Amino acid sequence: MRRTTLPLHVIAWIVGAFILIPVVYALLGGFKSTQQLSVNPFGLPSPWEPGNYTEVLTTGSFWRQVWNSTFIAIATTVLVVALSALAAFVFARFAFRGREALFTLFTAGLMFPFAVAILPIFVMLRTLNLLDNPMGVILVQAAFGLPLTIIILRQFFRSIPGEIEEAATIDGCSAFGFFWRILLPMARPAIATVSVLAIVGSWNNFMLPLVVFSEELSWTLPLGIQQFQGQYSTDTARVLAYLVLAMLPALGFYAIAERHLIGGLTAGATKG
Repeated sequence: MRRTTLPLHVIAWIVGAFILIPVVYALLGGFKSTQQLSVNPFGLPSPWEPGNYTEVLTTGSFWRQVWNSTFIAIATTVLVVALSALAAFVFARFAFRGREALFTLFTAGLMFPFAVAILPIFVMLRTLNLLDNPMGVILVQAAFGLPLTIIILRQFFRSIPGEIEEAATIDGCSAFGFFWRILLPMARPAIATVSVLAIVGSWNNFMLPLVVFSEELSWTLPLGIQQFQGQYSTDTARVLAYLVLAMLPALGFYAIAERHLIGGLTAGATKG
């Protein structure tokens, strides 16, 4: 290890510790009783009590919330990626008057805080009868996910050499045919990147489902965690077990897709 990179490695280890320690604490805390947490909060469980996890896993409401979160996350991702890919293709490969102004309008959405829009969003969803409807969450999440997704995909699409498009046109490929048959397969790393961001963002979203859903049958996992914490406020160990199980799907998906995420973020800067 070079001396010049040593401070960077130290900083990386410190940041990693800040992220990992709370996760490990929650994981081990779920195997303890609340009394063990009070007496020995940082030690290993003695004895190990897996009952906290098994009780959560045998609860029907937990699996219903897993299904709700999964359905909303997948539907949001499909919608935002499909719309963003088409928009990014137009912004990247077509020249028309007002293109940059329209693209700037899309990117301005990154500066628009969601909390500021929550009241008009609620009124709009109530008018459209989308309260207590998963589409109320899916459409809004997709709308707020468009700006960043378009930026990432547009940069990647612009990095594709024009000679490839010219060759496809000579072979009789239409503009949409070039997009569907050539550009999308080449953009697989970038699409994987925006898909990961959309799924994880939807899975962790708390405020929007809180506003949209009032019926317990429609709750997602973040809402379930809040309700579970209120119901078992004195049983900290069981709450930690519920929290860990709620995190596992998103953590597992992110761990699997992490290689594609890093590759997609850097692909647009290295191609061409």
